[in-house]
Amino acid sequence: MISRNLTLTALTLAALSAGAALAQNSKPMTDASAKMEKCYGVAMAGKNDCAAGPGTTCAGTSKMDYQKNAWKNVPAGTCVSIKTPHGMGSLTPMKS
Repeated sequence: MISRNLTLTALTLAALSAGAALAQNSKPMTDASAKMEKCYGVAMAGKNDCAAGPGTTCAGTSKMDYQKNAWKNVPAGTCVSIKTPHGMGSLTPMKS
């Protein structure tokens, strides 16, 4: 009975130690991932990050390349410099 209690105690301590170690390894959000912006008209078909207007629900539902109301997250400050066959990226949805 005593060896059973010691075994359970050892297993419990090992599990708690492993959990504490994993918690310390989690990385906070980096500045680079926090500085993103929505860029409309630059996503390829099915590669948008979220809603792309009527008939779509969320990520991966855009119907065509460079759909003007579909957006993709890009590094902040780069959207309007992204060149597409239909012009530059936009910070706001564009009319089709």
